[in-house]
Amino acid sequence: MGRSSTTFSGKWHNGKTTVVRVPQSLASRVLEYARTLDAQGDFVKDPEALCRTAAHVELDQPINVAAVPHRSPFRYPGGKTWLVPYVRSWLGSVRPRPQLLIEPFAGGGIVGLTAGIERLADHVILVEKDEDVAAVWKVILNGQAEWLAQRIEEFSLTKAGVLKILRKPPRNPRERAFSAIIRNRVQRGGIMAAGAGLVKNGENGRGLSSRWYPHTLANRIRTIAAMRERFSFIEGDGMEVIRSYVRDRNAAFFVDPPYTVAARRLYSHWQVDQRRLFGLLERVEGSVLLTYDSTVEILDLAAEHGFETQAVAMKNTHHAKMTELLAGKDLTWLRRAQASSVSHPQTAQATLAFPR
Repeated sequence: MGRSSTTFSGKWHNGKTTVVRVPQSLASRVLEYARTLDAQGDFVKDPEALCRTAAHVELDQPINVAAVPHRSPFRYPGGKTWLVPYVRSWLGSVRPRPQLLIEPFAGGGIVGLTAGIERLADHVILVEKDEDVAAVWKVILNGQAEWLAQRIEEFSLTKAGVLKILRKPPRNPRERAFSAIIRNRVQRGGIMAAGAGLVKNGENGRGLSSRWYPHTLANRIRTIAAMRERFSFIEGDGMEVIRSYVRDRNAAFFVDPPYTVAARRLYSHWQVDQRRLFGLLERVEGSVLLTYDSTVEILDLAAEHGFETQAVAMKNTHHAKMTELLAGKDLTWLRRAQASSVSHPQTAQATLAFPR
């Protein structure tokens, strides 16, 4: 190992570089893994956060989301950052590796972003109906990410400035995207539906700025944009997109529809025909993973359409422990992961899942 005399500051985010000799056949994989770690910024301090799977967690214990890479520019009610270790195990079990991962109710898109950045699928399609959320994804993935990142970094967040942005009708998609990010960051719980109020006290009494991390948000946007060839975005009806890929055995579907209980309060587009959705997914030839709030209605629909279910622990935005439901046509991957964790706890904790 030798020390490089050049820091390559323009190419890496996290300080000086070190020259390491590796077999040429492994060089591309090592570099891809290193660049993935580098892109995570503050999460590079905990490289194992990029490797944890369902074998590293207990179903009845909530996952610490601080130990999972946060890749989305959104903070979203019902967000699925906590689910990332499960998603790694699910997609890692699909053979052959999915050519497509489709997230028909994308919202903050954490699952799709994880799959694209970590190469858990060859390509990711994000679908979102909400016009404001859609504007953010379109701007990031259509070549205008740097404008959005700089606008966020330069914005001086004050109540007067926030209200001016939120009350002004956007003149173009870029302005709509910026307004959506502001709204998402300053309204209670990240709720963007009409009627949601602004944050008052916030964390540690920081008020409106308690969830405003401009440089972190800008870096997340730049990271996604740098890999934008791995993603496509569709503004539209998620169920219609599912229908288009029903016969594609190489497509996997992560389906996280609006919560059945609290959806009206949380989302602008909250009405989903759950029975129709289950009926459509029953016909899908690729792999499927659904997440729901655990209700009798959903358990009955899952059983009726031949889906297995498993309750898992999570915490809501108020840090209260709750139970969420995973559903799929085959949850063997989850049972195997849990069996591995119980039978070989030390091995499970040490396993590193390098990008493929």
